[in-house]
Amino acid sequence: MKLSYHGHSVVCVETLGTKLIIDPFITGNGLTDLDPDQLKVDVILLTHGHNDHVGDTVALAKKNDALVIAPFELSTYLSWQGVRTHPMHIGGSHEFDFGTVKLTQAFHGSSYTIEEEQKMVYTGMPAGLLFTAEGKTIFHAGDTALFGDMKLIGERNTIDVAFLPIGDNFTMGPEDAAIAAEWLQAKRVVPIHYNTFPVIEQDPVEFAENLSGKKGLPLKVGESIEL
Repeated sequence: MKLSYHGHSVVCVETLGTKLIIDPFITGNGLTDLDPDQLKVDVILLTHGHNDHVGDTVALAKKNDALVIAPFELSTYLSWQGVRTHPMHIGGSHEFDFGTVKLTQAFHGSSYTIEEEQKMVYTGMPAGLLFTAEGKTIFHAGDTALFGDMKLIGERNTIDVAFLPIGDNFTMGPEDAAIAAEWLQAKRVVPIHYNTFPVIEQDPVEFAENLSGKKGLPLKVGESIEL
């Protein structure tokens, strides 16, 4: 399994001949190295409906005939845009031919904003993602605050890599994310959701260095790891 980080909360997973992308906020993301016109993906995983996570989903899904996996309300909204979707909800899991996806809770909001209409579309509850394939499990927390059931997620799953937001203001900051890392018992921890906007500027290297057990892995944009 190959994992790569592409700015904000964008993570790519390549496994068993399938390329997945999580929260593909590309257009408008000044930190990403991806070009939506050149990107080829088979599956799109979404944690919630905010624009900086849904991002280029519709265009990518239509161009690649990619399957979109998302919480039910968000999945329904996107299906109305003409894309293939698989709806899920928190606590549920599903085994696909490329791996198993399970949604966990997250504490945040979830709505899609249509600026020109000054309209916000409700897109259900936000979620985190557990993805298992090739005997490995990754956890993408999405946008979330620290919450006690992260201990339960860590106790019930052997997490090889956890992608945790550290930006503060809208999500956990570095201190809370460090506690989350301990509770999740992840072998490696990659910081995400930082530095895209001034209000979420953080130092990912400092965050990683402050984690116990040398498990912090501050991936640079475009950098990847193999599991």
